[in-house]
Amino acid sequence: MTSSPSEGDPRRSAPAALRNRDAIAQELARLAPASGRALEIASGSGEHVIRFASALPGLRWQPTDPDPAQRASVAAWIAAEGSANIDAPRALDVSQPGWARDEAPADLVVVVNLLHLITAPAMQAALEGIAEVLAPGGVAVLYGPFLRDGEATSVGDAPFHAELTRRDTGIGYKDVVDVVATAVRHGLSHVETVRMPANNLLLAFEKRPDGVGSPETP
Repeated sequence: MTSSPSEGDPRRSAPAALRNRDAIAQELARLAPASGRALEIASGSGEHVIRFASALPGLRWQPTDPDPAQRASVAAWIAAEGSANIDAPRALDVSQPGWARDEAPADLVVVVNLLHLITAPAMQAALEGIAEVLAPGGVAVLYGPFLRDGEATSVGDAPFHAELTRRDTGIGYKDVVDVVATAVRHGLSHVETVRMPANNLLLAFEKRPDGVGSPETP
């Protein structure tokens, strides 16, 4: 859930983003390349990208979101923070096959809290495009809640997953094994799985120069 800080202010605020962005930024600082182009998918309010850009100043950040209200929020946060290494947000819908064809190569792709909100075919399109847009040696980081062996593993995850599937049977938590297998099938190599606060996971992938994906145990 997001809210606007004040009447007429396009900046939105997402409590979950404020809770998790420092922990994600810490892992990005360890996993990401020191320089190059970073593509953020489904940027949301913009509170993630301003934190990530501050933590990784050597990267040039490109936030994206299909929602114009979210893009307005991102732009307002960039202006308010004076972030010099973030480009203006652009419209991008990664649920559509072929979305990566017109994208410039990226050295880092970051996706936070998206996969449980899209369908399995949309996840396929997203991961296929990420593998395509990543430059050789590039890193992709996926963060969010996941099923493990088909089960929600916390008291909070089970009802949230059930609520998502009640609203739309096509969405809901994805199993971490399926996500890794899909990414590997499209040419990414699974580097590691990091356990994060609030029972979330961070999945790190690399595009090896030979373009051949390889799995590791999630």
